[in-house]
Amino acid sequence: MNVHLIADEHAARPVAQRLASPARLALDCEAAGYHRYSDRLCLVQLSGPRDTWLVDALAFDASDLLRSPLEDPGREIIMHGASYDLRLLSRDLGIRVRGLFDTQVAAALLGESALGLSALLERFLGVHLPKKYQRADWAMRPLPADMLEYAAADTRHLSALADILRARLEKMGRFAWASEEFRWLERTASRREDPDPDPATNMKNARHLAPRALQRLRALWTWRDEVARRRDRAPFRVAGDNVLLQLAESPPRSIGELGRRRGLSPVLARTDGGRLFEHLDHAESIPESRIAAGRRRREGSFPRLLPEAEERAGRLRAARVRRARELGLDPGLLLPNKTILQIVRADPSSPEELARVPQVRAWQVEVLGHLALDILRA
Repeated sequence: MNVHLIADEHAARPVAQRLASPARLALDCEAAGYHRYSDRLCLVQLSGPRDTWLVDALAFDASDLLRSPLEDPGREIIMHGASYDLRLLSRDLGIRVRGLFDTQVAAALLGESALGLSALLERFLGVHLPKKYQRADWAMRPLPADMLEYAAADTRHLSALADILRARLEKMGRFAWASEEFRWLERTASRREDPDPDPATNMKNARHLAPRALQRLRALWTWRDEVARRRDRAPFRVAGDNVLLQLAESPPRSIGELGRRRGLSPVLARTDGGRLFEHLDHAESIPESRIAAGRRRREGSFPRLLPEAEERAGRLRAARVRRARELGLDPGLLLPNKTILQIVRADPSSPEELARVPQVRAWQVEVLGHLALDILRA
């Protein structure tokens, strides 16, 4: 397969016509979030029957080149684990993919236990993908030839894999399930979440801190974010969450002591420690009565169910597990716990009402709906 790097608008012009012709394209994206402050889109890989194009999204605005082929509902776009990449394309290029076929979702609905692309290619096609650049810095330029080849390999075999998975889904009568999941991803993956007004409190174990320590944690989070933004580094590469929690509970008394704390660079302490102490001093100056309480982490933000409703939720979870075993599916795929809580709160009395509960799919109503309604009516 021919590999082409598209790094400017001049090189993109003749490619636009070639991207318009294939009935299907394999698509993948590379971002920089593991190394850089922003997880900005860096590279877009597209494979047709004979060619792979690597589009440098940092070198030029690729939205005009990619919008038409990726938003055409008559063209199939094959991706693997598409949710994150769909958000990147929507946020950075304003593109909303149509015609999606997600090989990871397809494999999950077939009951495959190993859902990574490498595992699936090895199992179904005997293809081995190297893992050398799984956590590479895709924002570096120029990208070396072996990184470009690694990126091209991610889409080269997706069409063949999709054909195998589609045939198996159709044989098992589950292609309609997969199609519904693909359309759901298209509609929902690009939705933007509101920024968290108090991100420090979403750290694991933050809600166990005393009020003053929690306020120090907020100050430390702000300091880390400032440093990360200025240095264009991922925040966890400046200081891990566990380091901030330790500093919040036991604040240092000097820059020298700060530099000796485990998990924090002495150089960082010397260059940015002064600003850290300014943030901590401000946190100490806030009266205890004005310190906002910590909130529950987002995944646990629902109000607690009443005992009778909790009992129904427990029976629904158990029924979900039994049915998932019969179908050879992961229970969380058949019906996530969060969706079970939504169902219990909505208390539907018919399949139609159940289908209107947020997050519930038609195929889930088909395979589990009567069981769920029997439990709710009991």
